[in-house]
Amino acid sequence: MGTPEHAAADGATASWAGRAVGLAGSCHPAPVVVVTAMTAVMVVTSGQSTARGVLTTAAVLAGQLSIGWCNDAFDARRDIAAGRHDKPVVDGAIEVRHVWVAAYVALALCVPLSLACGVRAGTVHLAGVAAAWAYDLRLKATAWSWVPYAVGFATLPSFVALGLPGQPWPPWWVVTAGALLGVGAHLGDVLPDIPSDLALGVRGWPHRFGPDGARLLLPVPLVTATAVLALGPAGPPGRWGATALALAVLVAATGTVMGRRRERTAFGAAVVVAAVDVALLVLRGTGVR
Repeated sequence: MGTPEHAAADGATASWAGRAVGLAGSCHPAPVVVVTAMTAVMVVTSGQSTARGVLTTAAVLAGQLSIGWCNDAFDARRDIAAGRHDKPVVDGAIEVRHVWVAAYVALALCVPLSLACGVRAGTVHLAGVAAAWAYDLRLKATAWSWVPYAVGFATLPSFVALGLPGQPWPPWWVVTAGALLGVGAHLGDVLPDIPSDLALGVRGWPHRFGPDGARLLLPVPLVTATAVLALGPAGPPGRWGATALALAVLVAATGTVMGRRRERTAFGAAVVVAAVDVALLVLRGTGVR
C-alpha cells in the first residue's frame, strides 16, 4: 500500500503529465511541425552551417509555439462558447493561464534565438512572429486577416537567407512565393471553421466569401505561388518548374470542378498544390545562397 507521500507524488506527476499533453495539443502541433520542418529543409539546402542551422530552426520552433499557444489562450472563451472539444482548454486538460505562460516563455526564448542568427536576420524573423501575434490578438476578425500570414511566410526564407555569410536577401520570387503560400495557408486553415466562426461574429477575410467562395478561392494563391517559383528565376523554368506548374494547374482545376459536390476534394487538391509549392520553394530556395 502506498504512503500518502507516494500518492501525492503520483498525483503531481499525473498533473504535470496532463499539463504537458494539454500544452502539446494547444500549440497547434500540425502547423508547428510543418513550418519548422520546412524551415529545417530550407536551412539544409541553403548551405547554412550546422550551428547556425540549429539556431535558425530552434528560433522558428520557439516562434511557432508562441503563436499557437497565444492563439488558443486568446480564443479560449470563444472556443468554450462554440463547444470546441478538440481544444484542450475547453476540455479542461490545461488552464488558460498556463497556456498564456507557455506562450510568453516561448516568445521570450524566440527573441535571443532569432538575434543570435544576426541582427538583420533576427529582426526579420521577429517581425514575422509579431505579425502572427497581431493576427491572434486582433487581425483575425478583420478584412486584413490575410496580411500576417503573408508576412509570416515571406519572412521565413528571408530569415534563412540573412543568416548566411554576407547576409544576402533572397530573390524577390522566393519572398513573393512565400507570401502567396501564406495566403493559401490562411484560407485552408480557416475554411473548416467558417460556419462556426460566423456564428460567433468572426468575419476575417476568408469569412467574407463564405464557405463556398473561400473553397473556390483557396487554390488561386497556391497556383500563383507555383507560377512565381517556376517562372521567377532567370532563364527557362526547366523540367521541374514546368512539370510543377502543369501539375498545380491540373490538380487545382480538378479540385475546383469536383469540389462543387465533394468539398473535401477541393481542399485535398489545395493540399497537393501546396505540397508542390513547398517542394519547389525548397528546390528553388537554393537561390538564396
